[in-house]
Amino acid sequence: MVAVTSSPNPVTNYTAWLDNLVQERPGVDFGLLRRACIWAEQLYGTVRRPSGETYLEHALEVAHILSGLRLDVQTLAAAVLHDVPEVVNKEVNLAAEFGTGIARLVEGVQRIDIVMRRRSCQSRPEDHEGLRKLLLSIDEDMRVLLIKLAERTHDLRSAKKSPEPERRRIATEAMDLYAPLANRLGMGRLKWELEDLSFRYLEPAIYQRIAALLDERRLDRENYLQQVMAILRERLAAIDIHAEVSGRAKHIYSIWRKMRKKAVDFDRIYDVRAVRILVNSLSDCYTSLGVIHGLWMPISGEFDDYIAKPKNNFYQSLHTAVVGPDDKIVEVQIRSYDMHRHAELGVAAHWRYKEGGRSDADYDHRLQWLRQFLALDETADPGEFMERFRQTLQHEEIHVFTPKGQVIDLPRGATPLDFAYHVHSEVGHRCRGAKVDGHIVPLSYQLRNGEQIEILTAKRGEPSRDWLNPTTGYLHTNRAREKVRHWFRQEHHEDDVEQGRILLDRELVRLGLSKTDLEVLAKRLRYNRPEDLMAALGRGDVAQSQISNALEHLLAQRRKAAATPLPSERPRPVKNSEAPTRIRVQGVGNLVTHFAQCCRPNPGDPIVGQVTQNNGISIHRADCTNVLGRTAETRAKLLDASWTANTADTWPVQIQIVANDRPGLLRDVSGLMADDGINILAVDTQTNKKKQVADMRLTVEVYHIDQVSRLLARINELRGVISLRRISGQETTRPMERA
Repeated sequence: MVAVTSSPNPVTNYTAWLDNLVQERPGVDFGLLRRACIWAEQLYGTVRRPSGETYLEHALEVAHILSGLRLDVQTLAAAVLHDVPEVVNKEVNLAAEFGTGIARLVEGVQRIDIVMRRRSCQSRPEDHEGLRKLLLSIDEDMRVLLIKLAERTHDLRSAKKSPEPERRRIATEAMDLYAPLANRLGMGRLKWELEDLSFRYLEPAIYQRIAALLDERRLDRENYLQQVMAILRERLAAIDIHAEVSGRAKHIYSIWRKMRKKAVDFDRIYDVRAVRILVNSLSDCYTSLGVIHGLWMPISGEFDDYIAKPKNNFYQSLHTAVVGPDDKIVEVQIRSYDMHRHAELGVAAHWRYKEGGRSDADYDHRLQWLRQFLALDETADPGEFMERFRQTLQHEEIHVFTPKGQVIDLPRGATPLDFAYHVHSEVGHRCRGAKVDGHIVPLSYQLRNGEQIEILTAKRGEPSRDWLNPTTGYLHTNRAREKVRHWFRQEHHEDDVEQGRILLDRELVRLGLSKTDLEVLAKRLRYNRPEDLMAALGRGDVAQSQISNALEHLLAQRRKAAATPLPSERPRPVKNSEAPTRIRVQGVGNLVTHFAQCCRPNPGDPIVGQVTQNNGISIHRADCTNVLGRTAETRAKLLDASWTANTADTWPVQIQIVANDRPGLLRDVSGLMADDGINILAVDTQTNKKKQVADMRLTVEVYHIDQVSRLLARINELRGVISLRRISGQETTRPMERA
């Protein structure tokens, strides 16, 4: 039997569905849910979703999935109404009709949709803040995420009617985010269905092949399992263990993962023939295990005790594989009824405690990973924040021991340094070595399940910056890395600020933007002060590429304010005589304007006008030394100038490249520019034969200043480049000459 099916009884008539709920859950008042269904029917009308079914049918299916998780009436009502803000064009006051609780749940589901729509596009700085707020809201009321998981499950069930690109988008999102979330929350019932349905759309050929292999000898396999289950029922009943023995559903994605992980064919996967035993107590689990191993020979290496050492999502069960009757391999899972309920429902099994206002330590423990993640540095790079969250969801855990026998849970791949920081920050800071099972190991050693770890510390010590280098392999966990970063932030703040100031000044000079407003730049990168930005840059929390991207954004805003359109096609080069069509000078009519050769202003640069005696108005950059060097009285007579809408032409920009002299250097540089469609107007090269250093000055045509940033970044990757920057027309002396 294949586990993935569409909903066996689609809900099309909410009256019959509600009547069934009343019978299944006697004593529960479903009046609120019935009113929500009537209201939703009126609001949704006959509007259909892209997959074909009506919004009402979809909403009822989502609520039906959640009713199977035994969630409360308020959650079911919110599920029925969750699409109302999207379908209804006018504002609907859900709080007035159904209370603030339901309104908040619906709002939370809509917030997830907004964040996920952004996530599918290019990542932006505000996106990771949206994700953080979303996770905080989930921590406050987990039912928001449960509704979304149920909605995505039904989306996958009905996606077969959607176009293939849409199917793949939904399936990819479910496989990358929703299935790992369901797994991390212990909700096995939804996790398996999300994975199998996504796998069917993403890898249809592999899916169909495994499904066909499962169906090939389905009747023989089921007859064999009936024989095995009869033997187990008889033996367990003989020792007074009341057990429910059943065949276990076959999850195609799980089978494929095992085939790939173990590099074996389908016939070597043991859980194709699998049974599950549910018993009343913990002791009955281990007694049943003894009965099974007494009946048939266990297979070495195929026993897992997830009761003593639960998985990171708190899954508990005994797994074993044995050589059963006729020498066929059978996998057996043994767990109590309570363990099974938690394995299937996860956090949903705990919600009734939260609903009643009672404390549930297990529920809080299950969400500890989420709270630890949210405690990470809020100034992290947005892309890194998203990647950290993805890794947090997908981490598998190992269980290691302290010298005193305390169990410590760590992600697979963790090192002794990760262990030390998990124990205490000071232990991590002073760590100088480690023993694993009594043997000295390097700090980059990857810990294995069941090992005992002893940390060797110095009386006084501090972390090394090398620990933060991902290529060294010293640290694996985000938690440990954040503790090291925090130490350096506290201990070397002034040094970080100074180092960051040097790096920032170098980047601004390189781009010819030394007069940039640092307050605005810091705000763009979500720092309160320029000093905070410099400190983050100095300690490596902000990459120079982020600085360049932020500068490009600020320049784009400046051009937009100056009404500068983006060119739809490459315009023809223009001469300075055409300047009057590009410059607007405040308070001046149609006088001739020209660009000053001392600073050569480019589109987006702040500019001013100076009245000359014979040549009309000379346009300078606002930071031109010829302007700044004037007296205050003279500067006051300068005219305000701005760029007009005709700045879509190309402009000459000078770039200086200092590099180790080698054959083919100019060819490599000109090749990069040809690839970007950039025209070279002039090249001036001087070579210091003694030092074997070439100093090249190129004049190129660009559309916008951000083109310069991209060009410099590409040139910087060439072999032998020592330095490069944009230079102004005021500079007449080469650095090599000054030296």
